Order: sequence, then C-alpha cells, then structure tokens
Amino acid sequence: MEQQKQIRPRDEAVEQIECYIRQHKLAPQGKLPAEREMCEMWDLNRTTLRSAIKRLTSEGKLYSLKGSGTYVAPPKLERRLQDVKSTTESVRGAGHLLRNLVLDVQVIECNKYLSKKLEVPLGHKIFYLRRLRIMDGSPYAIECSYTNYELCRGIEEYDFTDESLYRVLGYYGIYPSHGQESVGITYATEDEARHLEVKEGDYLFYLSGVTRDAEDRLIEYCKSVVRADKVRFSTVLRRYEHQE
Repeated sequence: MEQQKQIRPRDEAVEQIECYIRQHKLAPQGKLPAEREMCEMWDLNRTTLRSAIKRLTSEGKLYSLKGSGTYVAPPKLERRLQDVKSTTESVRGAGHLLRNLVLDVQVIECNKYLSKKLEVPLGHKIFYLRRLRIMDGSPYAIECSYTNYELCRGIEEYDFTDESLYRVLGYYGIYPSHGQESVGITYATEDEARHLEVKEGDYLFYLSGVTRDAEDRLIEYCKSVVRADKVRFSTVLRRYEHQE
C-alpha cells in the first residue's frame, strides 16, 4: 500500500491562516486574531503558529507590527519586465500611492564605469539622481539614475519629489523607447537597510539596465535595489516556430 504523505504542522497552520483570511474576507491591512486565540482555534502550539506566520510574512502575504499584531499584507506590485515605463507610471497605474524622497541630485563627471555604461567619453557630464521610492506609505526601493547631461541641460533644477524622470525628459524631447534590464539578488547594506526599513544583510532584488530612445541613443543607465516583499516580476513567454 502506498504510504500517504503527511502534512507538516507548519503547512497545516499556513492553510488554516489562509482559509481564515478567505472565509472572513479580510482585506489588506485587516488584522488577524491574537496568537493565543489562533492557537486555541486550531489546536496549535505557539512555535508552529509563529513558524507559519513567518513563512507567510516572507511570502509577502502577512506583516506584523510589534505590540500590535499580525495583518494581511497589501498585494505586491507586479512589474512586467517588458514594459518601458517609469516607476511612477508602474506604481500609480496599479492603483498604489507613490511618494519620493530625493536622497541625492547633482551633475557629475563621468568615470570609466559610467563612460562604458552610457557610451560617452570620460569626463562627460552626467545627471545623477538617487531617490527613495515610498509606496502606500512604506519604502520599497532605492533608485539611482544616470542620464547624459548634454541631452537635458538644466534638468537638476526640477523637483523630483513628485515628478517622473521620464516625464521631465519628455520636456526635452527625449522619449524612452526600448532597453535592456537584468534582475538579480543582493544584500542590504547598512545605508540601504536604514532607508528601506529592513535588516542589514536582508536580501533584495537588484535591477540594472539601460534605456534608449527611438533613434537608439542611450539616454539612461539605472540601477536599483527593491524590497522582495513588495514587488514581484512577471514576463511574457512566446513560442517561436522553427523555420527550415
């Protein structure tokens, strides 16, 4: 006789919590019962329940506030890798509130690294913008943008606490058309952890890429770190027919 696979206590607790959320139609920010109450409801020990909560928190489905309780997390922002959209368009277009905190803005001279990334001569002027992205009141990303200053002189005078970089570039007749982007994993530095309100060493998504306009001019190099509990990435798969 084939032996039935036993469900681990933590997995069973995860199912109980998810079922409770569905049955009681808890919306994002909705509060779960106290731990003691949940343990009594489902005949669980505290260690198993906390392990289940920790797993659902790591998946971005729950979050906890010290001294307050456990809550249903808002859905993650879905970022389509094919879209050439600004963060402002992506976040606000998905119905989230977005606020920016400008961490640094200046015109700098291009070093060897940026010279290669932006395909400009060494010493060329570059517009540098570093922002903390805050979605629905919670920090979720730090973005660093490097733009060829020769294409947008005076851009440093704009207030990027609310303005989209791509929108401002449009004032100069520059419209992003296509580009390349890669996604990887990194670990939060002390500075990143402080701004993103995570622990130093926590893993983050690391994105880097370049954007070009319709004339194939390279207009921006961007890199960012993103909280993994706030965003998920998607892509579209297409099947290409083999031709003889």
